Amino acid sequence: MKKLIFTLSIVGCCIFAAQSQSTYKTAIGLRLGYPLSASLKHFISEKGAVEVYAGYRGYSFYSWVNIGVLYQHHTQIASVEGLQWYLGGGGAVYFWNYNRGFNNGDAANTSFGVSGCLGLDYKFADFPINLSVDWVPTFFVNGYGNGFGAGYGGLAVRYTLK
Repeated sequence: MKKLIFTLSIVGCCIFAAQSQSTYKTAIGLRLGYPLSASLKHFISEKGAVEVYAGYRGYSFYSWVNIGVLYQHHTQIASVEGLQWYLGGGGAVYFWNYNRGFNNGDAANTSFGVSGCLGLDYKFADFPINLSVDWVPTFFVNGYGNGFGAGYGGLAVRYTLK
């Protein structure tokens, strides 16, 4: 694991040194939050972006993996260059795994969720880095967690591609 982190750090430093940009079309990175996720965000128009993410969250008695997609409509905040707010929606699928006696023993379940999103997106002018912070409330339509789940979202740190 230490070798992987070291290698990614070296690659990241080389990329930072190679370019800078003030806008971006595509960004890839991590969503640090609930759950920890890999994220790919791509603008399909000047204000419209699609974000695809895959995450993992583990506890002592259960864990889940999720895959989701969000459409985000961005609006520039004129007073701060590079800052936008966005809102949108999408969906996700969750694969749950229960173990060690939780929920009557070893079991698995699949849930589908309908999500909204509200957040801020910032692109550094001199570095190919994008930060966003958002709230992603999700309504589970079936399975474990059936109903409203308000605690999703987090801080995303992404490398931007021109």
